[in-house]
Amino acid sequence: YAAITALVRRGDEVICFDPSYDSYAPAVALAGGELRRIALQPPHFRVDWQQFAAALSDKTRLVILNTPHNPSATVWQREDFAALWQAIAEREIYVLSDEVYEHICFAEGGHASVLAHPQLRERAVAVSSFGKTFHMTGWKVGYCVAPAAISAELRKVHQYLTFSVNTPAQLAIADMLREAPEHYRELPAFYRERRDLFIEALRPSRLELLPCEGTYFLLADYSAISDLDDVSFCRWLTTEVGVATIPLSVFCADPFPHKLIRLCFAKQPATLLA
Repeated sequence: YAAITALVRRGDEVICFDPSYDSYAPAVALAGGELRRIALQPPHFRVDWQQFAAALSDKTRLVILNTPHNPSATVWQREDFAALWQAIAEREIYVLSDEVYEHICFAEGGHASVLAHPQLRERAVAVSSFGKTFHMTGWKVGYCVAPAAISAELRKVHQYLTFSVNTPAQLAIADMLREAPEHYRELPAFYRERRDLFIEALRPSRLELLPCEGTYFLLADYSAISDLDDVSFCRWLTTEVGVATIPLSVFCADPFPHKLIRLCFAKQPATLLA
């Protein structure tokens, strides 16, 4: 929210890629911006760069991206950042890169950050999460990396938004960073084991599982099981089967014709196998 408020002015256009995290749109609206959504298509949810270029206008101020991506579990590649730069190089456009799942990445090339691109990083804010990295998502403690000029504007907003993280949380995170500096390196293997266990457990079912390159989410196509829309199917799963899932349509503004649900494998193995 602080980054969007710092960068977006009334009347500016902001581009994001659907399905997208539901906090982006309200933040853009509160800043007076207009959100333009580009729909990514299953099963791979890759950006169509011609479509992206066509969506740019003189009013475009900010591009919001998320990698590894919630909810699709796809990962941006270095070629994607090169294509993004090619599209916006001659325009005054900033980038907000939501990288909160950066350490939960299974892609062969690993996590690619906007900060690794020499030109984009001069216009970018990269957002990270201690909560995701240290298994304490409810604490909602994160940080961002940005050039000094952008950071100065962001801190003006943040000063009156939250002032600071509560002291006990700061001390706890400091202890974790000091006592287990290697923790983040172990996260891919930690979650890959759970992902693979979950996939094997679901293999006999009629769910069609989509590729999972990162995050602790897994998408499943249930079209072989039911004709219900995704919201109704998730409600049925919860009430009749006892399994809570998320319908993918809630991450999209336009009607979502695909029968896809989001599953979470950030659970104990016994829970995943139950």
